[in-house]
Amino acid sequence: MLKINNLHKSYGDNQVLRGIDLAINEGEFVVILGPSGAGKSTLLRCINRLTEATDGEIELNGRNIAHVKGKELLKIRQSVGMIFQHHNLTKRLSVLKNVLVGRMSNLPFWSCAMQLFPKQDIDIAKECLDQVGLDDKQNARADSLSGGQQQRVGIARALAQNPELMLADEPVASLDPKSSRKVLTYIQNSCKQRNIAVLCNLHQIDYAMEFGERIVGLSEGKVIFDGLPEDLTPDIVSQIYSGLEDDSISQLVLRMAEKRRQQRIQAEKVA
Repeated sequence: MLKINNLHKSYGDNQVLRGIDLAINEGEFVVILGPSGAGKSTLLRCINRLTEATDGEIELNGRNIAHVKGKELLKIRQSVGMIFQHHNLTKRLSVLKNVLVGRMSNLPFWSCAMQLFPKQDIDIAKECLDQVGLDDKQNARADSLSGGQQQRVGIARALAQNPELMLADEPVASLDPKSSRKVLTYIQNSCKQRNIAVLCNLHQIDYAMEFGERIVGLSEGKVIFDGLPEDLTPDIVSQIYSGLEDDSISQLVLRMAEKRRQQRIQAEKVA
């Protein structure tokens, strides 16, 4: 449903993306793994057109969206949900009203300005909050929630758009391990229930191997690896992280790869 062909992005002489080729299927959960500065965020921003690519093609459901403008661009952005690293919530508004922001593209300007939402949209927002376990927080101010809860509001807001593709840019970078796994689980489960494809940027190797159906390793703007989590090796991780050699990380990669391999074997037996 998403195809990226020979995508380049430069800022002056600085090449951030260097010929990215990538394809994502409907309902697939793909993790972009790489260090800071690898080009992960730039890639997502090019996909939803917050940043203009220098060259290349971006196809969404068979249509090249790399150069669409105006109303067509608005339609594209409506079909692509975005989960940000720092939530981007309006802190003084209620949780429910923050989620209703995801419905605004379907409403006339005057309705949005006066914060008058149809019952159907309110019901959709409540359903999305229920999916991320925050149905009891809908009337609370956004700034009264913990960091992990605020990120779950961000997930609900993106779900309320009813997107075909979900982009998540380092969604757990500022969270503790327990909250991180909870947030990633909500992204994974809620999108799987709705058959939404997910492209999720992460720099944590263990989370990438635990949650990704597929991992794409990015380094210095180039794809170093594209495959199953169980096929990731210490040598490939060293390439992604520019020569990183650490015995504890190597052991983690080997252990997680074996775990995912066994999970896949068990799933195939059940099927």
